[in-house]
Amino acid sequence: MSGPDRSQASTQGSVTSAAQANFFLYVEGARDAAILRIWARRISRQLARRLESRVVILGGRRPARAQEHFRAKWGEDPQGRGLVVLDRDHHGSSDTVSCFEPGLEVFIWKRRHIESYLLVPDAIRRSLARVVEPRLLDRLIEGHVPASEDEAACRTANAKEILGAKGELGRSTGGRLSPAGVARCMWLEDFHPDILALYERIRCAAGLPETAFANRVRLSPPVSRPR
Repeated sequence: MSGPDRSQASTQGSVTSAAQANFFLYVEGARDAAILRIWARRISRQLARRLESRVVILGGRRPARAQEHFRAKWGEDPQGRGLVVLDRDHHGSSDTVSCFEPGLEVFIWKRRHIESYLLVPDAIRRSLARVVEPRLLDRLIEGHVPASEDEAACRTANAKEILGAKGELGRSTGGRLSPAGVARCMWLEDFHPDILALYERIRCAAGLPETAFANRVRLSPPVSRPR
């Protein structure tokens, strides 16, 4: 590589490093952070490493708190980048949240909660395979978990209740069901397009190259399934 080429590559590397250092991911709670880190390890080890120290917990659906933190950290720094991830909750699909800070963006799940993307029957089965009798588990899932391909049902279902310790599924499995456990048992093929869209937003905001997603971790053979 010639002198000018090395200089240009060094400059580009410095810009990328600065973008990565100036990034924060804002989430509602500790469970959100745990799930997102688990999923990140499936998608990109490089991205997962970036998130280890760049996640800020807001303590609820509080985008204003993200703005305050972002402003305090970066002020007028044009290289500051942030992404706020919020549950849809009871808000309609047309409702939006604006952050009037340059470099700070908002991502709102299309389904009701982040837990809504854990409504994957096969992943739930894998997470409980060693602790619940298979036929009982099949009946519980059939009775309480909407089919993954039924997008309308998955959007409206209260996944926090379904997967919670006090829900019928949680009680019937002796409290062994946990959202984080289901997330760990999800294969890449189980990821809804909304999940992959979020991580692409994170990758761009964090200043990571497209090659960061080149070596995705697979714990299953490639399969195709309806969406």
